[in-house]
Amino acid sequence: MASELVINVTSKETRIALIENGLLAELYIERGSDKGVAGNIYKGRVIRVLPGMQSAFVDIGLSRSAFLYVADVYEDYDGLELMMGAASADGKAAAGEGEEHYPLAPSRNSSALIEDMLHEGQEVLVQISKEPIGTKGARVTTHISLPGRYLVLMPTMDHVGISRRIENEDERKRLKELLAPIKPPGMGFIVRTASEGSTGDDFVLDINFLLKLWESIQQRRINATAPSVIHCELDICLRAIRDLYTKGVEKVVVDSEKEYNQILDFASTFMPQLKHAVELYDAEEPIFDAYGIEVEISRALGKKVWLKSGGSIVIEETEALTAIDVNTGKYVGKGNPEDTILKTNLEAVREIAYQLRLRNIGGIIIIDFIDMEREGGRERVYQALNEALKKDRAKVNILRISELGLVEMTRKRTRENLSRILCEPCSYCEGRGVLKSKTTLCFEIFREIRREAMNVPSKTIVVSLHPAVADYMYEEERYAIDALENRLKKKIIIKVRSSFHQEEYEIESK
Repeated sequence: MASELVINVTSKETRIALIENGLLAELYIERGSDKGVAGNIYKGRVIRVLPGMQSAFVDIGLSRSAFLYVADVYEDYDGLELMMGAASADGKAAAGEGEEHYPLAPSRNSSALIEDMLHEGQEVLVQISKEPIGTKGARVTTHISLPGRYLVLMPTMDHVGISRRIENEDERKRLKELLAPIKPPGMGFIVRTASEGSTGDDFVLDINFLLKLWESIQQRRINATAPSVIHCELDICLRAIRDLYTKGVEKVVVDSEKEYNQILDFASTFMPQLKHAVELYDAEEPIFDAYGIEVEISRALGKKVWLKSGGSIVIEETEALTAIDVNTGKYVGKGNPEDTILKTNLEAVREIAYQLRLRNIGGIIIIDFIDMEREGGRERVYQALNEALKKDRAKVNILRISELGLVEMTRKRTRENLSRILCEPCSYCEGRGVLKSKTTLCFEIFREIRREAMNVPSKTIVVSLHPAVADYMYEEERYAIDALENRLKKKIIIKVRSSFHQEEYEIESK
């Protein structure tokens, strides 16, 4: 089954869902008050150099200073590949692309010292390679990369890389030979996954656009004062079109006429083949309801996920790592207990790979499979996990199953996971759990009001909710309420109920 991109746009929030085989595979959320900054380029000022950590802190104008590691300011580009280890899966290219690229840390034998290259007060041009996560500031690099549709320009590196997701060796060779004669000397490029089957003309258009963009960035850098923004990435809709739209995506459905027209304009310039695949959704039913996405989002916030056989997996996220426990649950099988355990573990593998990608869980991950006595069974589960994670855009590294049935793995962390975006620490349990945030509840209530309005002729809708949510709605979402009233031609009345749990609300028609 072909994939689809489903885009839901409101005045304060944009949500993008990648649907594969009828299921929600990836979810991207951007809110007006918290726009992503990965890929943005800044003129920053070094405020502290840490020789002991071989890193520096750079003021780029955000609330927290950015972190710059020594490998990201190393200037000997001829020796860069020798200094660094094996290529990183996603590096500094477009998020999730999975290109061959340089890693972000030098080898132990590197003689490059941060104190020899940077000093306090120095102005540097940097790009955010990793979003601020939790209490950590953004990760930045001086090795700029500018993604286009087919290529990623690396103006500071003389290097050509091919996306690791292009597996056919003949196609990889063809693309490299196609790029070689038209590549500007002294500059590097990564051939993106979308380039599979492309022509030299496609590359020429991308190169010309990216070179003009780099020239304009250099000009703005000269006139700008530090700290300041030099270049901003595309908004989340166009970024998703550029990075997620591939041959496997059959159509793009968007519920905003403004974004629909913006996507068409973008497609006419960079992706003419996309114009026939874009659809404007204008039905009364909310688009995420129509595609069953809201149910999947709610499921992705729970700790326990049931398997079809009756078994389950339990996902516990902590600051240091994520632990996943596999249980047989209600499933007892009909024959050999070892076969029952193997079947449950194999079923859990598919669900774990799906949940890691959907929830965007990164860092260290420990999976506690049900103990298997047979070595052959452990090997089957390990191979199945490797195969299931091949679709993941993030770089993963998996160790073999231990005798205790544990799998240790890492998954590249590039942005906040889903629970951090949609939830906030719970005031009822003093931080031991999470609640949906007031922002999330407001948007959820607005969607529920729209559903209620479809089914009743009443001209008044009464919403009863927790005081904290009511205060937030009055202070931050007053204009959204007015806009909803105008759209529905109905009066919305907010009532405060102190006895309600923060996530509890009632909607009535009068």
